Amino acid sequence: MSKLLRIDSSARTADSVSRQLSDRLINRIAPDADVTVRDLADGIPLLSESTLGAMWTPEADRTDAQNAELADANTAIQELFDADTIVIGLPIYNFGPPAALKAWADLVARAGTTFQYTPTGPEGLIPNKPVYVIVASGGVPVGSPMDFSSTWLTTFLGFLGLTDVTVVAADQLNVDPEGALTAAKERVDAVQLAAA
Repeated sequence: MSKLLRIDSSARTADSVSRQLSDRLINRIAPDADVTVRDLADGIPLLSESTLGAMWTPEADRTDAQNAELADANTAIQELFDADTIVIGLPIYNFGPPAALKAWADLVARAGTTFQYTPTGPEGLIPNKPVYVIVASGGVPVGSPMDFSSTWLTTFLGFLGLTDVTVVAADQLNVDPEGALTAAKERVDAVQLAAA
């Protein structure tokens, strides 16, 4: 059975368009998958001086306190490695990603684990796999110069080695709510599935 990692970053639950469209996409692409849900609205630790110190300490030299400090990050990193497919719900808040998604990114970006520096530049260490990003926006057009959210996320994912990224726009939702949602559902239904 394939493994799918679902990452929700909307602060909203019942009325979240990114969550609704993620449901729709997962039911289409992997209805029988073993789904791991990482709901960032439930809380995610922020980087701190002690977290950074633990990250920069070689694993064999970490104290028990440092290992405890990295427990959430280690789980989030393992989820990325274990998944065969990833679906990320990404609302645009004030032109950028939700703070919780940035906090998640800060935890999973770890030199020597998820990426490494080489003489020719950084290299992602997470094996490439299909990533589908549902981007929901009230007014900012996805892909426009005002969209610092989807461009940031695709750049970050590529930094980790995840370059097979499909972005599905659900934008202009406050301009034409019904029409924009209908168009977004059609985009989800038209997504080209990754080869098995």
